[in-house]
Formats: sequence, C-alpha cells, structure tokens
Amino acid sequence: MQGIRVLDVTYYVPGPYAGMRLAEMGAEVIKVEPPTGDPARYMSGGHVHTANNKGKTIVHLDLKSAEGRRQMLELAKEADALIETFRPGVMRKLGLDYKTLCQINPGLVYCSLSGYGQDGPLAHLGSHDLNYLALSGALDQMADASGKPIHPTNTFADYTGGLLASEKIIAALFGRIRTGKGVHLDIALAEAMAEFQGNHDIYFEKGVSENGVPEISGAILNYAIYGTKDGRYVTLGALEEKFWHQFCDFAGKPEWEAWYGKAQGTAEHAEVATYFKTKNWQEWYRLSLEIDCCLAPVLKGFERHAHPFFRQRSASINSAL
Repeated sequence: MQGIRVLDVTYYVPGPYAGMRLAEMGAEVIKVEPPTGDPARYMSGGHVHTANNKGKTIVHLDLKSAEGRRQMLELAKEADALIETFRPGVMRKLGLDYKTLCQINPGLVYCSLSGYGQDGPLAHLGSHDLNYLALSGALDQMADASGKPIHPTNTFADYTGGLLASEKIIAALFGRIRTGKGVHLDIALAEAMAEFQGNHDIYFEKGVSENGVPEISGAILNYAIYGTKDGRYVTLGALEEKFWHQFCDFAGKPEWEAWYGKAQGTAEHAEVATYFKTKNWQEWYRLSLEIDCCLAPVLKGFERHAHPFFRQRSASINSAL
C-alpha cells in the first residue's frame, strides 16, 4: 500500500487496530487525536494506545475549533481513506462527514466504524465489546458447563471489526482504481461479529443443533479440552479418525480407537481425562511438538512468544523486513 495516505480519526481499539494494519501493509497513516490525546492513553497506563498505534504519525487537532477543522480539511484533501469511530452524527456536526469531504475529495474512501451502525434502533446508544459479543450470539457460545457465559478478557468484536474495516477499505481503494470514486463504508461491530455465526445459523435452521457444528461443539471426547496433572489445560483436536488413532497409539491404548466420536460425560471420556492427568502441562507441551494428533497446550498470552511456532514466524518476518 505504498503511496496510500490514511487519516485515522479513532479511539480505543477497533479503529486504531484497523489503521495499524494498514500501516503495517505500507500505508502512510496519520492519527488525528484531540489536544488531550486518544482516551486510550489514559486506560491502565496507556498500553492499549501503544499496542494499536504502531507505525503512525500522530497529530493533535481540536476539531471543534475553526483552526482545527481547517487543518483537518487540508489533510482530507490529500487523503485516500479516512476511518472514524465517533458516534453517528458527530462528524456531521463537526462538518467532517462523508457528504462534506467527498465534495473536496471525490475519491475519498470514508469508513465509519461504530457499534451499531450509522442508523437504526440502536445507533444512538453507547456500547462496548462485551455488548457486541452478547448481541451477536457469540458470547452464548463461550459458556461453562452450567451454560453461564464466560467473561472474555480479550475484545474479540473490536479486533474483528478492525479486521473487517481494513479489508473493506482495501477493497474500496481497489474499486476506486476502476471508478475513480470514493465510497462511504458503514461498519457495525455487532454485525461484524455476527458474521461468524454462519455455521450456527444453518445448523439451527436444519434443526440439528443450537451450537453449530456438533463435532466441534464440545460434545465428543476426541475434540476436547483436558486438564493436566498440575491443573493446566491442553487441547485435543483429533477431528479426523486417523488423528484419534495416532493419539491412541501414542497412549498405548488400541482399545480406545473404537471410542472415536464418543460423547463427553461418558465413562470413556472420564478415562481419557484421567489419562491426561497422568502428565503435567510441560510434558504435554513437549509431546505436542512431536505427536501428530492435533494436540496443543493452552498457552497464556505471554507464553506464546517462547513457543517454537511463533518464534519461527517472528524470525521469518523480521528477516524479510
């Protein structure tokens, strides 16, 4: 994306993440913040801001002032794309909405990224990641054995919306090559997260399941999460029968091969769970690098940096720069 200039007028995670992805792909990204800065600078030490604004040039403008608006209009004249995450109607009040800016820059790709879109019954309401997960049906899929949704510690909808925004901006820029015209993209984070429910929708419509694909819904013992001897967890994703057989071969339990597809909660499941608890997490970690049976340890976020997969990928990326 060399030669592409993006104005990033966003806060917190979704917009900044989208802008950062475009910067990583070579775009020149100018982050426009108010004189006091993006509010993310003051959240838990400002680390959210640091994590999602790499590779950008940051300028501070008071968009409520005549001078700040003038400077913003000058930037917009030369921009290829703009991302904004204000509540619907705010950019119009500032005189910086798509209708206004496309008059001075007809080729501008203007992306409005919000919780519930630019219009509709919820557009005027405040919202955050947990709300989008709940409304999209995604949070219901993250439940414990009792059915209670588990509170995630990552903002999945924010990042999903950021991914979608960067994708649609790139597609719109490509389309501009043919038409010469810009476009207004209206992306709603709740809707973006709901796009991941395709499998769930069709299985429900067919009367098969409320939890998507049965084989991967936590119903069978060969596709499951298991506890280890020291209280940590590993995942077994032996969806194909050959991988289950390879796991059984490693365990020295050929009689288990017939248990492929057996339900969780059965005596067979309990026996497999007991076997996993004969080794500690570190032992399973090492074995996951050796046994070809779709076995992977549940890593804490910071632990991934030491895993051979991520170390190799990081080294490859760095060597290509």
